[in-house]
Amino acid sequence: MEQIDIPAGFLLVGAKSPNLPEHILVCAVDKRFLPDDHGKNALLVLCSKQLTTQPKKQKHLKYYLVRSSQGVLSKGPLICWKECRSRQSSAICHSIKPNSSVSSTVTPENGTTNGYKPGFIQTDSPVLSPANSAINLSGAQDLTRNKNVVKPLALSLQVVGKTFAADAANGNSSHGGKSSASSSTPARPGNYSLSPRPSYASGDQATMFISGPPKKRHRGWYPGSPVPQPGLVVPVPTIRPLSRNESLLSAPVPQTPLTGILQPRPIPAGETVIVPENLLTNSGVRPVILIGYGTLPYFYGNVGDIVVSPLLVNCYKVPQLENKDLEQLGLTGSQLLSVENMILLTIQYLVRLGPDQIPLREEFEQIMLKAMQEFTLRERALQMGAQCTPVSPGQLPWLARLIASVSQDLVHVIVTQNSLAEGISETLRTLSEMRHYQRLPDYVVAICASKVRGSEFCVVVLESMLTTSEFLKEISYELITGKVSFLASHFKTTSLGDDLDKLLEKMQQRRGDSVVTPFNGDLSECVSAQEAAAMIPMQNLDLDNETFQIYQPQLTVARKLLSQVCAIADSGSQSLDLGHFSKVDFIIIVPRSEVLVQQTLQRIRQSGVLVDLGLEENGTAYQRAEKYVVRLDNEILTKFEVFMRRVKQNPYTLFVLVHDNSHVELTSVISGSLSHGEPSHGLADRVINCREVLEAFNLLVSSFPYTLQTQQSRISYSNEVHWMQLDSMDDMSCEEKLYFGLNEYSKSLQYPRLHSMVVRCYLLIQQYSEALMALTTVASLRDHSTPETLSIMDDLISSPGKNKSGKGHMLIIRVPSVQLAMLAKERLQEVRDKLGLQYRFEIILGNPASELSVATHFVARLKTWRGNEPEEWIPRTYQDLEGLPCIVILTGKDPLGETFPRSLKYCDLRLIDSSYLTRTALEQEVGLACCYVSKEVIRGPTVALDLSGKEQERATVSENDSEELLIDLERPQSNSSAVTGTSGSLMENGVSSSSAADKSQKQPVTLSFQSPANSVGLDEGVSAGIAGAGEPLKRECDSLGPHMASSTTSKPSSLSSGPRALPWPAQPAPGCRGLHGALPPVVIVSKAAYSLLGNQRGGKLPASASLLPHADVAWASSLRPLLHRDMSSEELSLYYRQWTTARQHHADSSHQPGPSSARACHPRRLLLTGPPQVGKTGSYLQFLRILFRMLIRLLEVDVYDEGEINTDHSGSSEVSQSEGEPWPDIESFSKVPFDVSVHDPKYSLMSLVYTEKLAGVKQEAIKEPRVEEPRKRETMSMVLTKYAAYNTFHHCEQCRPYMDCTSASQVSDSTLHAFTFSSSMLGEEVQLYFIIPKSKESHFVFSKQGKHLESMRLPLVSDKQNLNAVKSPIFTPSSGRHEHGLLNLFHTMEGISHLHLLVVKEYEMPLYRKYWPNHIMLVLPGMFNNAGVGAARFLIKELSYHNLELERNRLEELGVKRQCVWPFIVVMDDSCVLWNIHSVQEQTGQPMEAAVSSKNVSLKSVLQHIEATPKIAHYAVLGIQKWSSKLSSQSLKTPFSRCHVHDLILLNIDLTQNVQYDFNRYFCEDVDFNLRTNSSGLLICRFNNFSLMKKHVQVGGQRDFIIKPKIMVSESLAPILPLQYVCAPDSEHTLLAAPAQFLLEKFLQHASYKLFPKAIHNFKSPVLAIDCYLNIGPEVAICYVSSRPHSSNVNCEGVFFSGLLLYLCDSFVGADLLKKFKFLKGATLCVICQDRSSLRQTIVRLELEDEWQFRLRDEFQTANSSDDKPLYFLTGRHV
Repeated sequence: MEQIDIPAGFLLVGAKSPNLPEHILVCAVDKRFLPDDHGKNALLVLCSKQLTTQPKKQKHLKYYLVRSSQGVLSKGPLICWKECRSRQSSAICHSIKPNSSVSSTVTPENGTTNGYKPGFIQTDSPVLSPANSAINLSGAQDLTRNKNVVKPLALSLQVVGKTFAADAANGNSSHGGKSSASSSTPARPGNYSLSPRPSYASGDQATMFISGPPKKRHRGWYPGSPVPQPGLVVPVPTIRPLSRNESLLSAPVPQTPLTGILQPRPIPAGETVIVPENLLTNSGVRPVILIGYGTLPYFYGNVGDIVVSPLLVNCYKVPQLENKDLEQLGLTGSQLLSVENMILLTIQYLVRLGPDQIPLREEFEQIMLKAMQEFTLRERALQMGAQCTPVSPGQLPWLARLIASVSQDLVHVIVTQNSLAEGISETLRTLSEMRHYQRLPDYVVAICASKVRGSEFCVVVLESMLTTSEFLKEISYELITGKVSFLASHFKTTSLGDDLDKLLEKMQQRRGDSVVTPFNGDLSECVSAQEAAAMIPMQNLDLDNETFQIYQPQLTVARKLLSQVCAIADSGSQSLDLGHFSKVDFIIIVPRSEVLVQQTLQRIRQSGVLVDLGLEENGTAYQRAEKYVVRLDNEILTKFEVFMRRVKQNPYTLFVLVHDNSHVELTSVISGSLSHGEPSHGLADRVINCREVLEAFNLLVSSFPYTLQTQQSRISYSNEVHWMQLDSMDDMSCEEKLYFGLNEYSKSLQYPRLHSMVVRCYLLIQQYSEALMALTTVASLRDHSTPETLSIMDDLISSPGKNKSGKGHMLIIRVPSVQLAMLAKERLQEVRDKLGLQYRFEIILGNPASELSVATHFVARLKTWRGNEPEEWIPRTYQDLEGLPCIVILTGKDPLGETFPRSLKYCDLRLIDSSYLTRTALEQEVGLACCYVSKEVIRGPTVALDLSGKEQERATVSENDSEELLIDLERPQSNSSAVTGTSGSLMENGVSSSSAADKSQKQPVTLSFQSPANSVGLDEGVSAGIAGAGEPLKRECDSLGPHMASSTTSKPSSLSSGPRALPWPAQPAPGCRGLHGALPPVVIVSKAAYSLLGNQRGGKLPASASLLPHADVAWASSLRPLLHRDMSSEELSLYYRQWTTARQHHADSSHQPGPSSARACHPRRLLLTGPPQVGKTGSYLQFLRILFRMLIRLLEVDVYDEGEINTDHSGSSEVSQSEGEPWPDIESFSKVPFDVSVHDPKYSLMSLVYTEKLAGVKQEAIKEPRVEEPRKRETMSMVLTKYAAYNTFHHCEQCRPYMDCTSASQVSDSTLHAFTFSSSMLGEEVQLYFIIPKSKESHFVFSKQGKHLESMRLPLVSDKQNLNAVKSPIFTPSSGRHEHGLLNLFHTMEGISHLHLLVVKEYEMPLYRKYWPNHIMLVLPGMFNNAGVGAARFLIKELSYHNLELERNRLEELGVKRQCVWPFIVVMDDSCVLWNIHSVQEQTGQPMEAAVSSKNVSLKSVLQHIEATPKIAHYAVLGIQKWSSKLSSQSLKTPFSRCHVHDLILLNIDLTQNVQYDFNRYFCEDVDFNLRTNSSGLLICRFNNFSLMKKHVQVGGQRDFIIKPKIMVSESLAPILPLQYVCAPDSEHTLLAAPAQFLLEKFLQHASYKLFPKAIHNFKSPVLAIDCYLNIGPEVAICYVSSRPHSSNVNCEGVFFSGLLLYLCDSFVGADLLKKFKFLKGATLCVICQDRSSLRQTIVRLELEDEWQFRLRDEFQTANSSDDKPLYFLTGRHV
């Protein structure tokens, strides 16, 4: 056997194929991919995670081969594979993984996305390819926009002459209706072809399915091709390729899939491409082949050097759209582009791209859309008539070349006749023969204009286009394989050709042990290392970054969040009941970044939120903060379980789950568990979307919410809270700071240019190293370093030397690859240390996975600056590095929201290039520098130079105007060149001392941020503040802490001649408040990023805006409307929700929002979106705080807190009562005189009731009549206890059955019963209605037929006190308070059975019934709809007496004595909320004021106590006092008072049968009733040891009518004054639409000066009121006298009355009675009657004309129309 040539590092192994059972195939395999003795291998593990084909490879590679002494190969030991068949099955059945053939790797559209590799592609260089193995590129993924390129991996290792059939039915995958199969012809790889297909279920998602191979030369299906059905959820119809003239929108013809075994087929020779050996090394590029239209050839040979990408393929397939969508886009169904047109458009697009831009799928889609719209217009113009002639295949080649000819050789066109393979082969050949100095075209378009097959094409891009994840993998691979060592050695030499390391060694020796002084000194000053370490900077405590402030915008957003939460609670969806909670607790989930965790902890600690929410004590809050922040890594599950346990154990705590940066990790659990990918896969999904959390409350926070705004979003659009539009913040003039973000960036970018990632990283680090050397020792290197890098480094190392504090700037260098970042750090550190700068500035690796590590001498310096930090303090967040001169090499795939200090001055993003393929990735990077800046910066007089598309823009900066402004970084620039506009290059000592002359008279131009570039030196009197950017900018952290502003700006790009530059001075220039933070950071980006971010011409959006929003989502259709410039984030959200779908591995992809409730959005999930670093953390912490305050507020209630009034002139109780008695003793109590003075503070503006004591009170001076102002009554906030009465807003599990109907049907279960009785007072029958719910029918007695309501059951006096019952029925009159009335007595009655009746007006009944379906309603007759509270109380009492009689009759028949039936009812206001019991504590020692102890009790216990009063039937009314914080032990000395009672009374309806409430009354009906009850000799008792709290309810209740004219003449009438409520009878006065009685009472309250002038402040001479008490103003006292015989009245001996008030007096009032009283001369009289005739009769009957003088003009009526029955009154004077 001839010698087999084995490449280094490869082994020969034996493989078995099922098709050739008797042969062992010989393969050469890279030994790193073979397992060790345990079946493990690092690379193997790496691959197996990403290769679905792994199991198959293992299955075939069976034996090691050994060579005998004769050189013959024979079978050796078995290869020890770990058994992993299980993985194979998961790969087949899970739809996320495409089934790929043995020898291919495939990325579906949703494959390698943004680093979440579901696990099937290895896009690295070919791992398993022996020199010339064939590759079968089967089943290309569906066109991912992500440039998820397929890199063919040669896995089919074949020996010539042996056939190797497709392994297993699932081996072959095919795509888009084309098939692929491993061929049986030796060394001929399988076929791969592609044709347009409509998109399936979800837009671009890959639907991989299997089909048979095509016939030779025919682009159709092989009739009998077996199609094994893969394990997809939906069977997808296969597509017939389109013939030339078919519409691309025409429906596909489904083929019936067959099952069976694949038959290998021969393939034509012209369809293969051999990739040349030395392609990458010769040309320096790895070509990317963009699939176009047609059949792609087979590739073999050195396939690792090419990439096949489906980037644009979907643009060539037109999706099927609904007609309405087509109309929206301005298309008609028939209008499509021919392939020729598409080819020409593609070439035009590539020509337009220019040298540094990458083709973007989104841009091209818009071009296609435009073209289709043009066709539509043209077709309409031709009136559907003649078809416009399409480009013919014959014209195509020359048209294509014509278009490409303007591209300056950047686009080549190759036309072939037979197949695309020829064109691609030719391109690759040309490439491999290139010499380095030759210019490569950027794009080669290969067109096959074949007569047989029609036109086909593809594009070869000669430039790297990979996704971030692929880049990072490629780098790891190159580093592992040692490919980069040659680079390292290459960069060991300087640009001058010297050996860098030797130079450095030389310098180190020259310097000896000394190092450059750490600060406050020039770079040439050296000190010893010990001295340097010991140097202590000046303490400088202007560091205000410790204070946590919440700024106005954050407050506003927090309130928006809160109001959204309230909206959810009020929505009626029952998904959130805020009244249920008394506490707020939270957990914050953050991405895996150690710094972000520490930063969030710091915010929580500084904000004090833990203490504010009462979660932690002040002392322990600092340590305990950690349990509130969880990283999305493996520890989350345990921490989260603990959290969910807290949730379950605390049902009254509202838990808020904050998922910060929620766009970062959104893989679904399913794809995560199968991918063996990153360990964080699916964690967020598992946590956020788990069932328990669905039941909790969520808040998601994201700067880049696009991932959550798809068609499948789980968050309702209405629950999105957007940061306010930033331009609207212009109005907030009080704010010092304005947010500076992406929009500002796009106006102010600069870019230098560099190459491929690893090379670029080395190049960049070398630039920084050389700049360091140039600035310290080797000045000759200056010209070889780019001005940007030089000036950045110069600034970095010279600024600490300027003063004693030693503060400096931070430079961020973004290096996404961790390995490269570590290399970069080591290299820079080595250079720094050899140059002796290790005490001058620090180099820090910013790795999300690890904590910050800072050298101890720098930590000491930071501590000194900060002042009082504890000994063990170390910096944990980037903000802790404030002022430290340092380079942070920031690594990781994406920045995760870390906030940087205001000393951040430069942000070098030149290495970020490839990942700019999604909007989120791009914005995250630039987000590093977003911040708040002072207004002056944004608003200064500016001219920004638009660099996009105008690279040759001249600017008036240098004397030589023809010099280009943009400097190509690949060519080092000499110092004499023009000022560089690419990034802030002007630093302290004017390194690039450019020759910009003084041209201050010219209009200055800046290239970057809008700061004016004045070319005036500081010595010419312009302060740096003006020359720079006006007032200093301050950067603020996410909490909007006062931090230095940052943004992409460059320094003012000009200076006066010589080395003076505009400083960022450490000593501020005059007139500047420390310019330290005056400018936002300079951000340097690559050209590709620049072209995406820069503002487009014509005011269009930057290209970045139209990018795919995130790698986890896909466009729903390649045809969609354009985004427009002024879209708000709300509109953007709606756009993304319509036009993007979640990819299969996205956590939301399983969620199909639909009408069914199970699929609906999460009801309590909010999404807070705002730009990066705008202050969202501070905002949601503030939200938690105000949410808690609101809950507490919901648990609190404002109760009236007013001391008693008129205590100084109340009659004292002569009869002593012993303290501490629980009940009054009837014998002694009946001897206590009644205190007629009113003490309830709500009556402070009422007329006093005359007592003998009042006569002695000193009179006040007469005041002018006062205009009524609504008096603000004192209230106090009280926390509701378990014994409170509630309104409808309270819900809890316990009282739910009490409140709700168990089912909707139950509303109809309550029955309406009429109840009629006659009232002697009303003189007519009264018909009331009861509404009785089924559950309450037991309280009533119905007739035998069960139809007629007979009575309401009453208990017996003799019934034993039952702890579980209150005997008295409770009546609550309520009006206007169906929601706010405190009618839920469940808790205050401790859940016991009680009889509670709501008394409502007829017109309000439906509302009350809706809100209180389980309550018994007593509905007043319609005639009382406008009546006051007197009518309700009158009817309650009348009804109850009537019912008492009925019950007595009923029970008498059962042998019960009449007096044994319980005669009491409770009448209670609907604002009584809490009840207390008070006791006086025993005092020993000095006679001090004794302390009062109070305890909250239930209404049940209060009523039960009062009902237990001995001999209770002898009391007419019992009540309790009103609570006040001023309750003194003095007022409790007498446990029982005989005085007025209000608000809550126990009324004996038997004893008070003959005392009625005045049913006409609106005000003071209770005072009037109490006075009449007392004068009838009945006992009223107030229990002083109980008190009642009344809630201040803002709505309903005894509110005033709005008094309006009955007939509105004009809208804008002046308010009607109370004195206009009456008028002369029959006058032309405006008549009012209000009840007569109401007008009268209101008039009397304000008319005392007119009616009773002698009584004003003359309490010795009160107004005599007979049988009534009316409020006639607080300046007047009223002496109440009853006309009834045997009534007890106040002693009126010797009193001269100042007036007489007769109100609707009855027959008991006679002339004789009046003659008993004496009146002052000039006393006045007021007689009020129902009508004019009764007024006349009364005057005659009472013989009033004998003593009183009347005039005709003294007769008045209330200002009502006659049909409203006005009241009449007559006034007169005593003669």
